[in-house]
Amino acid sequence: MCFYGPVQRRMGLLGFLRLSVWQNFLRARHRGFSGNVDGEGYILGSVFVIGAGDQGILLEHREKEFGDAVNLTAVMEAAGKISPRQSAE
Repeated sequence: MCFYGPVQRRMGLLGFLRLSVWQNFLRARHRGFSGNVDGEGYILGSVFVIGAGDQGILLEHREKEFGDAVNLTAVMEAAGKISPRQSAE
């Protein structure tokens, strides 16, 4: 599923010149990353955990640069805060 939101956040070609981007790339490669890198390569990603009903956004992570990974512990904690929806009777 792809959701680009109202505004696509992009990092230009100069983003590849950042040392931290290369460090992220090398770390992922060292850990055996072999995922699909096809598609739009300049759009920065994001992760949202959205609660039920009126809970709203429980976690928001927007990449600041390529390879800026979300904290999985924070995602799991936010997901644990989602309260079940009560069915209308």
